[in-house]
Parts: sequence; structure tokens; C-alpha cells
Amino acid sequence: MHKVYDKWPDIAKESYNADLAQIDSNSITHIVFAGMGGSGAIHDIFSAILSKTNIHVSIVKGYHLPNTVDAKTLVVTTSVSGNTAETLTVLEVAKKTNCNLIAFSSGGKMREYCVKNKIEHRNIPIHHSPRSSFPSFLFSMLKVLEPVVPIKREDIFESISDLKNLQRSISSDNLVPDNPSLDIASWITNIPVIYYPWGLQAAAVRFKNSLQENVKMHAMIEDVIEACHNGMVAWEKKSAAKPILIRGTDDYIKTKERWSIIEEYFEQNKIEYKEIFSIKGSILAKLTNLIYLLDYSTIYLAAMLGVDPTPVTAISFIKNKTTTT
Repeated sequence: MHKVYDKWPDIAKESYNADLAQIDSNSITHIVFAGMGGSGAIHDIFSAILSKTNIHVSIVKGYHLPNTVDAKTLVVTTSVSGNTAETLTVLEVAKKTNCNLIAFSSGGKMREYCVKNKIEHRNIPIHHSPRSSFPSFLFSMLKVLEPVVPIKREDIFESISDLKNLQRSISSDNLVPDNPSLDIASWITNIPVIYYPWGLQAAAVRFKNSLQENVKMHAMIEDVIEACHNGMVAWEKKSAAKPILIRGTDDYIKTKERWSIIEEYFEQNKIEYKEIFSIKGSILAKLTNLIYLLDYSTIYLAAMLGVDPTPVTAISFIKNKTTTT
């Protein structure tokens, strides 16, 4: 797995430059992204990118399409394996509507269904596992969906360049104390409670998922502002949990104020915490950089604990007993 992660910047560049036909859709006002696990994490990034546009975004991590789907809706279904039961169900339901529709997978039942029903499909190669295939799917989708996702090409190139810069410091060729991913892995014990600002939710969700899949450990995430109205109370009781603060370099001024207050509370109550800052740049660069940094930390942590990050036995158990329709 770590060998694939070492190649993430190159995979991102190759995927964006791949010969994939772009979607031809006009007058789209609503995009529905449907996918689970690693695919869902990719969709969270698209939601963040589109959050400041006039396009309404719905994220489906389950079986049901919103009732608002119409002729101006683009439904995007993504399944790295092509066999995800929930996403296949959404694809079949979407086919019965008058929406625009496109699917992404590495093959599987999704590709077969699309070929049979003449639905637009883009075949994207899988790298080791669905979660390791993050850059190939994200940057291929950025290319294909460019006509309806208003993101500047320079932001895409910037994000790939930033991944390359980060790769030099976090890769397995740099096993030194100042490796930032190794530093994060060395700090994590017990149950991490991950706080994030709204714009960086995609990175927090992905971090939680990767801790669960790669390290086989429990993890929690909380929006930092919402947590100030409920979750912070849990720290009044002694806990083995450890807070991790994922901060943006240019968070909203009131969010920065809240971070300072929370840190003051932790320090007064002798609660050890870890801060992780995003880089400067576009939302795409921030999120992809954070995900690369944090994902790699989970691989290091798995190695430290003697855990093989690849198998996901519990997920396989559930999938084997789940019908596809």
C-alpha cells in the first residue's frame, strides 16, 4: 500500500492527463453524487469545490435519490470496484428518471449495467484498493466533469504540485523524525476525536475512514463550531480520547476565535491536543494535501501497531451478505 501512496502525485497527474471524454451537459443546476466509502470521500471534495457556486449539491451515501432530481440534475455514481450495492441501486433508480447520468468505476457490475443501458461510463484503473485509488478517481473525474464543475485548471495543477512537494517529506524514503505523517502517527493513541471547520469536512471524514480501515481503530469527527454547543462537554469528564484539531490556514475569523478558546480550555484542563494545519491555496489543494498527509499517517500507525492495513474483513463480511438491488 505504501508504494502506491508514494506514487500518488504521479497517479494524479497521469489521471488528469488521461484521454477521457468530458461530459456534455448544459444547464445543470443540481448535481447528485452517489457513492460509499472512498468514493463518497471523493464526492465530499466536489461538494466543497461547488459550495460557493450556484449549483446545488446533494451527497448520497446510501440507496435513495432526492425527490428534487429533474432534467437539470446530473447524477454522478462512483464505485471504484463497480460492485457497490448501494451505488448500483442509485444508478438503477436514476435510470428511470429524466436526469443526466454518468458513472465512474474500474469495471464490475456498474460498467456492465451502463453498457447494457447505454449510460455514460468512464473506466478508471484501480490502484491496490479503493481507498488507495483516491487520486486516480478524483483527478479523472475532475477532467471528465470539468464542463459542469467550475474549477480553474491552475488550481488542479497547483494541487498536483503541492502533492509532489508533500510526497518528498512524508514518503517511505524519508523515515526520519521530522516526517510530518510519521509525527502524527506517533502521537495517536486510544480514540482520536477529530475537530474540523466546515470547509475541511472532506479531509476529516477521510481521516476517520482511513483510521478505521487501515488501523482498525475507532475514531470520531466533530464540526468544531457545532461541538462548542454539545461535544465539548464530554471533556469535563476524564477521558482516554485525544483531540486532533484540523485547522485551515485562512479559516473564517470567528472560527479562528473559537479555535483559540478551545485551545485555552484544553490547556487549562491539561488535555493534550494535536494541531494540524492545511496549506495555503485553493480548496482543492488544501483538501488533497491534507488527505495525503493524514492517510499516510494511518499507514505508518498501522505499521507501528503491527496491523496489516490492506484487509477489511468486516466490510467483506457485510458485502458478501448484501444484495445488489
